[in-house]
Amino acid sequence: MPHDIDPRLLRAFLAVAEELHFSRAAARLHLAQQALSRDIARLERQLGAALFLRTTRRVELTEAGDRLLPYARRLAEAQEALLAAFAPDADRPLLVDIRAPAATGNRVLEEARRASPETELTARFHSGLTGAAEEILAGRLDVSFGRVAGLSAAARSGLEHRLVRYEAMAVLLPEDHPLAALPAIPLDRLAGETLYTGAGNPATAEWTALAEQLFAARGIRSAAPFPSIDGEQEFARLMRKQGWSVLATTQFLTLDGTVLRPLTDPVPLAAVSLVWRRGLRHPGLDALLSAAAGLAGRYGWLARPPGSWLPGLDARLAGAESAGR
Repeated sequence: MPHDIDPRLLRAFLAVAEELHFSRAAARLHLAQQALSRDIARLERQLGAALFLRTTRRVELTEAGDRLLPYARRLAEAQEALLAAFAPDADRPLLVDIRAPAATGNRVLEEARRASPETELTARFHSGLTGAAEEILAGRLDVSFGRVAGLSAAARSGLEHRLVRYEAMAVLLPEDHPLAALPAIPLDRLAGETLYTGAGNPATAEWTALAEQLFAARGIRSAAPFPSIDGEQEFARLMRKQGWSVLATTQFLTLDGTVLRPLTDPVPLAAVSLVWRRGLRHPGLDALLSAAAGLAGRYGWLARPPGSWLPGLDARLAGAESAGR
Protein backbone atom coordinates (compact mmCIF):
# COMPACT_ATOMS: atom_id res chain seq x y z
CA MET A 1 0.00 0.00 0.00
CA PRO A 2 1.47 3.42 -0.95
CA HIS A 3 2.03 6.07 1.70
CA ASP A 4 0.54 8.74 -0.55
CA ILE A 5 -1.87 8.90 -3.47
CA ASP A 6 -1.92 11.74 -5.96
CA PRO A 7 -5.31 13.51 -5.72
CA ARG A 8 -5.26 13.74 -9.52
CA LEU A 9 -5.52 9.94 -9.71
CA LEU A 10 -8.48 9.95 -7.35
CA ARG A 11 -10.21 12.61 -9.49
CA ALA A 12 -9.66 10.38 -12.52
CA PHE A 13 -11.14 7.43 -10.64
CA LEU A 14 -14.18 9.47 -9.54
CA ALA A 15 -14.88 10.70 -13.07
CA VAL A 16 -14.86 7.17 -14.48
CA ALA A 17 -16.83 5.79 -11.51
CA GLU A 18 -19.54 8.41 -11.99
CA GLU A 19 -19.66 8.32 -15.78
CA LEU A 20 -19.00 4.56 -16.17
CA HIS A 21 -17.58 5.53 -19.55
CA PHE A 22 -13.93 6.35 -20.26
CA SER A 23 -14.54 8.74 -23.17
CA ARG A 24 -17.10 10.84 -21.25
CA ALA A 25 -14.87 10.84 -18.16
CA ALA A 26 -11.89 11.96 -20.25
CA ALA A 27 -13.93 14.78 -21.80
CA ARG A 28 -15.13 15.86 -18.34
CA LEU A 29 -11.52 16.07 -17.15
CA HIS A 30 -10.27 17.63 -20.39
CA LEU A 31 -7.86 14.73 -20.87
CA ALA A 32 -7.06 12.39 -23.72
CA GLN A 33 -8.65 8.99 -23.11
CA GLN A 34 -5.23 7.34 -23.28
CA ALA A 35 -3.93 9.61 -20.50
CA LEU A 36 -6.97 8.82 -18.36
CA SER A 37 -6.44 5.08 -18.85
CA ARG A 38 -2.82 5.48 -17.75
CA ASP A 39 -3.90 7.32 -14.57
CA ILE A 40 -6.39 4.58 -13.70
CA ALA A 41 -3.79 1.88 -14.34
CA ARG A 42 -1.30 3.72 -12.12
CA LEU A 43 -3.85 4.01 -9.30
CA GLU A 44 -4.69 0.30 -9.60
CA ARG A 45 -1.00 -0.57 -9.33
CA GLN A 46 -0.59 1.60 -6.25
CA LEU A 47 -3.61 0.03 -4.55
CA GLY A 48 -2.85 -3.47 -5.75
CA ALA A 49 -6.41 -4.01 -6.96
CA ALA A 50 -8.44 -3.71 -10.14
CA LEU A 51 -11.01 -0.93 -9.82
CA PHE A 52 -13.06 -1.44 -13.00
CA LEU A 53 -14.34 -4.30 -15.11
CA ARG A 54 -14.05 -3.16 -18.73
CA THR A 55 -15.59 -4.69 -21.80
CA THR A 56 -16.19 -3.26 -25.26
CA ARG A 57 -19.75 -2.39 -24.19
CA ARG A 58 -19.64 -1.33 -20.55
CA VAL A 59 -17.59 -0.26 -17.57
CA GLU A 60 -18.42 -1.47 -14.04
CA LEU A 61 -16.87 -0.96 -10.64
CA THR A 62 -15.22 -3.96 -9.05
CA GLU A 63 -15.68 -4.75 -5.37
CA ALA A 64 -12.45 -2.83 -4.70
CA GLY A 65 -13.77 0.10 -6.73
CA ASP A 66 -16.98 0.13 -4.72
CA ARG A 67 -14.94 0.15 -1.52
CA LEU A 68 -12.74 3.02 -2.72
CA LEU A 69 -15.58 5.23 -3.97
CA PRO A 70 -16.82 6.77 -0.68
CA TYR A 71 -13.25 7.45 0.47
CA ALA A 72 -12.37 9.08 -2.84
CA ARG A 73 -15.46 11.29 -2.64
CA ARG A 74 -14.64 12.43 0.90
CA LEU A 75 -11.07 13.23 -0.06
CA ALA A 76 -12.22 15.18 -3.13
CA GLU A 77 -14.72 17.15 -1.03
CA ALA A 78 -12.03 17.91 1.56
CA GLN A 79 -9.67 19.14 -1.14
CA GLU A 80 -12.38 21.38 -2.61
CA ALA A 81 -13.11 22.81 0.83
CA LEU A 82 -9.41 23.43 1.43
CA LEU A 83 -8.99 25.20 -1.89
CA ALA A 84 -12.13 27.28 -1.27
CA ALA A 85 -10.83 28.33 2.15
CA PHE A 86 -7.68 29.77 0.59
CA ALA A 87 -9.12 30.99 -2.68
CA PRO A 88 -8.91 34.73 -3.38
CA ASP A 89 -12.11 36.38 -2.17
CA ALA A 90 -11.68 39.64 -4.02
CA ASP A 91 -13.84 38.66 -6.99
CA ARG A 92 -16.95 37.79 -5.02
CA PRO A 93 -19.38 40.07 -3.17
CA LEU A 94 -18.99 40.38 0.59
CA LEU A 95 -22.26 39.54 2.37
CA VAL A 96 -22.82 41.87 5.32
CA ASP A 97 -25.58 41.58 7.94
CA ILE A 98 -26.34 45.07 9.23
CA ARG A 99 -29.48 44.27 11.26
CA ALA A 100 -31.53 47.37 10.40
CA PRO A 101 -31.30 50.55 8.28
CA ALA A 102 -30.95 52.70 11.40
CA ALA A 103 -28.17 50.57 12.91
CA THR A 104 -24.50 51.44 13.29
CA GLY A 105 -23.68 48.68 10.81
CA ASN A 106 -25.53 50.52 8.07
CA ARG A 107 -23.57 53.72 8.77
CA VAL A 108 -20.34 51.76 8.41
CA LEU A 109 -21.57 50.02 5.26
CA GLU A 110 -22.60 53.28 3.57
CA GLU A 111 -19.23 54.86 4.39
CA ALA A 112 -17.36 51.82 3.04
CA ARG A 113 -19.39 51.86 -0.17
CA ARG A 114 -18.66 55.55 -0.62
CA ALA A 115 -14.93 55.05 -0.13
CA SER A 116 -14.64 51.82 -2.15
CA PRO A 117 -17.33 51.87 -4.86
CA GLU A 118 -15.51 49.21 -6.89
CA THR A 119 -16.02 46.61 -4.13
CA GLU A 120 -19.41 44.89 -3.94
CA LEU A 121 -20.76 44.95 -0.39
CA THR A 122 -24.13 43.19 -0.34
CA ALA A 123 -26.36 43.90 2.66
CA ARG A 124 -28.98 41.85 4.39
CA PHE A 125 -31.19 43.03 7.22
CA HIS A 126 -31.47 40.36 9.90
CA SER A 127 -31.34 40.81 13.64
CA GLY A 128 -29.15 39.13 16.20
CA LEU A 129 -25.44 38.40 16.35
CA THR A 130 -25.98 34.96 17.89
CA GLY A 131 -27.78 33.80 14.77
CA ALA A 132 -25.41 35.66 12.46
CA ALA A 133 -22.34 34.12 14.13
CA GLU A 134 -23.63 30.63 13.34
CA GLU A 135 -23.96 31.58 9.69
CA ILE A 136 -20.53 33.20 9.60
CA LEU A 137 -18.94 30.07 11.06
CA ALA A 138 -20.83 27.93 8.53
CA GLY A 139 -19.59 30.08 5.64
CA ARG A 140 -23.03 31.41 4.66
CA LEU A 141 -22.33 34.98 5.80
CA ASP A 142 -19.17 37.09 5.89
CA VAL A 143 -19.64 39.97 8.32
CA SER A 144 -22.07 41.10 10.99
CA PHE A 145 -22.27 43.60 13.83
CA GLY A 146 -23.19 43.14 17.46
CA ARG A 147 -22.28 42.29 21.03
CA VAL A 148 -19.42 39.79 20.92
CA ALA A 149 -19.44 39.19 24.69
CA GLY A 150 -22.86 37.55 24.32
CA LEU A 151 -21.44 34.74 22.16
CA SER A 152 -20.10 31.48 23.52
CA ALA A 153 -16.35 31.10 23.91
CA ALA A 154 -16.47 28.35 21.26
CA ALA A 155 -18.12 30.70 18.76
CA ARG A 156 -15.70 33.52 19.54
CA SER A 157 -12.73 31.21 18.92
CA GLY A 158 -13.70 30.96 15.24
CA LEU A 159 -14.28 34.68 14.79
CA GLU A 160 -12.34 37.90 14.64
CA HIS A 161 -13.86 41.17 15.82
CA ARG A 162 -13.16 44.86 16.12
CA LEU A 163 -14.97 47.25 18.46
CA VAL A 164 -16.82 49.86 16.41
CA ARG A 165 -18.99 51.81 18.82
CA TYR A 166 -20.39 52.12 22.29
CA GLU A 167 -24.12 52.60 21.71
CA ALA A 168 -26.05 54.27 24.51
CA MET A 169 -29.05 52.19 25.50
CA ALA A 170 -32.57 53.54 25.36
CA VAL A 171 -36.18 52.54 25.80
CA LEU A 172 -38.89 52.70 23.14
CA LEU A 173 -42.15 53.67 24.79
CA PRO A 174 -45.77 54.04 23.64
CA GLU A 175 -46.32 57.78 23.31
CA ASP A 176 -49.00 57.69 26.04
CA HIS A 177 -46.70 55.97 28.56
CA PRO A 178 -46.31 57.96 31.82
CA LEU A 179 -42.55 58.23 31.27
CA ALA A 180 -42.81 59.35 27.65
CA ALA A 181 -42.82 63.03 28.60
CA LEU A 182 -39.31 62.82 30.04
CA PRO A 183 -36.40 63.73 27.70
CA ALA A 184 -34.29 60.95 29.27
CA ILE A 185 -35.22 58.21 31.70
CA PRO A 186 -33.19 57.33 34.81
CA LEU A 187 -32.89 53.58 35.18
CA ASP A 188 -34.53 53.56 38.60
CA ARG A 189 -37.70 55.00 37.04
CA LEU A 190 -38.09 51.69 35.17
CA ALA A 191 -38.45 49.69 38.39
CA GLY A 192 -41.61 47.62 38.13
CA GLU A 193 -41.72 47.96 34.32
CA THR A 194 -41.73 45.02 31.90
CA LEU A 195 -39.69 45.53 28.72
CA TYR A 196 -39.46 43.47 25.57
CA THR A 197 -35.86 42.23 25.18
CA GLY A 198 -36.16 39.60 22.45
CA ALA A 199 -36.54 36.75 24.93
CA GLY A 200 -37.47 33.56 23.08
CA ASN A 201 -35.59 34.53 19.91
CA PRO A 202 -32.42 32.39 19.78
CA ALA A 203 -30.89 34.66 17.13
CA THR A 204 -30.77 37.59 19.58
CA ALA A 205 -29.70 35.73 22.73
CA GLU A 206 -26.73 38.06 23.21
CA TRP A 207 -29.10 41.04 23.58
CA THR A 208 -31.48 39.28 25.97
CA ALA A 209 -28.50 38.30 28.14
CA LEU A 210 -27.30 41.93 28.22
CA ALA A 211 -30.78 43.04 29.31
CA GLU A 212 -30.83 40.48 32.12
CA GLN A 213 -27.53 41.83 33.46
CA LEU A 214 -28.81 45.40 33.28
CA PHE A 215 -32.13 44.58 34.94
CA ALA A 216 -30.64 42.51 37.78
CA ALA A 217 -31.34 44.09 41.19
CA ARG A 218 -33.14 47.01 39.54
CA GLY A 219 -36.67 45.58 39.65
CA ILE A 220 -37.06 45.62 35.88
CA ARG A 221 -38.53 42.57 34.15
CA SER A 222 -38.16 41.12 30.68
CA ALA A 223 -41.34 40.34 28.77
CA ALA A 224 -42.17 36.65 28.46
CA PRO A 225 -40.51 34.78 25.59
CA PHE A 226 -42.14 35.46 22.27
CA PRO A 227 -41.53 33.93 18.81
CA SER A 228 -39.02 35.81 16.67
CA ILE A 229 -40.53 38.78 14.83
CA ASP A 230 -39.66 39.54 11.22
CA GLY A 231 -40.31 42.96 9.75
CA GLU A 232 -40.80 46.49 11.06
CA GLN A 233 -44.56 46.54 10.46
CA GLU A 234 -45.13 43.28 12.33
CA PHE A 235 -42.97 44.49 15.20
CA ALA A 236 -44.98 47.73 15.42
CA ARG A 237 -48.28 45.81 15.37
CA LEU A 238 -47.18 43.49 18.15
CA MET A 239 -45.78 46.32 20.22
CA ARG A 240 -49.14 48.05 20.13
CA LYS A 241 -51.13 44.86 20.75
CA GLN A 242 -48.91 43.57 23.56
CA GLY A 243 -48.43 47.01 25.11
CA TRP A 244 -44.68 46.53 25.14
CA SER A 245 -42.00 48.99 26.05
CA VAL A 246 -38.79 47.91 24.34
CA LEU A 247 -35.18 47.92 25.50
CA ALA A 248 -33.19 49.37 22.62
CA THR A 249 -30.31 51.70 21.85
CA THR A 250 -30.37 55.27 20.65
CA GLN A 251 -29.77 53.86 17.14
CA PHE A 252 -33.07 51.96 17.18
CA LEU A 253 -35.86 52.63 14.72
CA THR A 254 -38.77 54.84 15.75
CA LEU A 255 -42.33 53.79 15.01
CA ASP A 256 -45.59 55.68 14.73
CA GLY A 257 -47.11 56.15 18.16
CA THR A 258 -43.82 55.65 20.03
CA VAL A 259 -40.99 57.73 21.49
CA LEU A 260 -37.36 56.71 21.94
CA ARG A 261 -35.77 57.92 25.16
CA PRO A 262 -32.13 57.48 26.29
CA LEU A 263 -31.44 55.83 29.63
CA THR A 264 -29.36 57.56 32.30
CA ASP A 265 -27.99 57.28 35.84
CA PRO A 266 -25.91 55.40 34.79
CA VAL A 267 -25.83 55.46 30.99
CA PRO A 268 -25.90 51.77 30.00
CA LEU A 269 -23.83 50.90 26.93
CA ALA A 270 -23.95 48.19 24.29
CA ALA A 271 -20.52 47.43 22.81
CA VAL A 272 -21.02 46.96 19.05
CA SER A 273 -18.24 45.17 17.19
CA LEU A 274 -17.67 44.31 13.56
CA VAL A 275 -17.42 40.49 13.40
CA TRP A 276 -16.06 38.20 10.69
CA ARG A 277 -14.82 34.65 10.15
CA ARG A 278 -11.26 34.07 11.36
CA GLY A 279 -8.87 34.13 8.42
CA LEU A 280 -11.22 35.98 6.04
CA ARG A 281 -9.36 38.20 3.60
CA HIS A 282 -11.37 40.47 1.32
CA PRO A 283 -11.04 44.10 0.16
CA GLY A 284 -14.60 44.66 1.33
CA LEU A 285 -13.62 43.72 4.87
CA ASP A 286 -10.69 46.13 4.67
CA ALA A 287 -13.11 48.84 3.49
CA LEU A 288 -15.50 48.17 6.39
CA LEU A 289 -12.70 48.26 8.97
CA SER A 290 -11.36 51.50 7.56
CA ALA A 291 -14.82 53.06 7.45
CA ALA A 292 -15.54 52.01 11.04
CA ALA A 293 -12.27 53.49 12.28
CA GLY A 294 -12.90 56.75 10.42
CA LEU A 295 -16.43 57.15 11.75
CA ALA A 296 -15.35 56.31 15.29
CA GLY A 297 -12.66 58.95 15.11
CA ARG A 298 -14.93 61.65 13.69
CA TYR A 299 -17.90 61.07 15.97
CA GLY A 300 -16.31 59.77 19.17
CA TRP A 301 -17.95 56.38 18.95
CA LEU A 302 -15.38 54.79 21.25
CA ALA A 303 -15.60 57.39 24.03
CA ARG A 304 -17.33 56.05 27.14
CA PRO A 305 -19.40 58.57 29.11
CA PRO A 306 -18.17 59.03 32.71
CA GLY A 307 -19.85 56.59 35.07
CA SER A 308 -21.40 54.57 32.26
CA TRP A 309 -22.43 50.93 32.73
CA LEU A 310 -20.84 48.09 30.77
CA PRO A 311 -20.62 44.42 31.84
CA GLY A 312 -17.17 43.15 32.79
CA LEU A 313 -16.70 40.72 29.89
CA ASP A 314 -17.79 43.36 27.39
CA ALA A 315 -15.21 45.76 28.84
CA ARG A 316 -12.44 43.13 28.78
CA LEU A 317 -13.14 42.15 25.17
CA ALA A 318 -13.36 45.79 24.16
CA GLY A 319 -9.98 46.40 25.77
CA ALA A 320 -8.47 43.43 23.97
CA GLU A 321 -9.88 44.65 20.65
CA SER A 322 -8.44 48.13 21.21
CA ALA A 323 -5.05 46.66 22.12
CA GLY A 324 -5.04 44.67 18.89
CA ARG A 325 -5.62 47.66 16.61
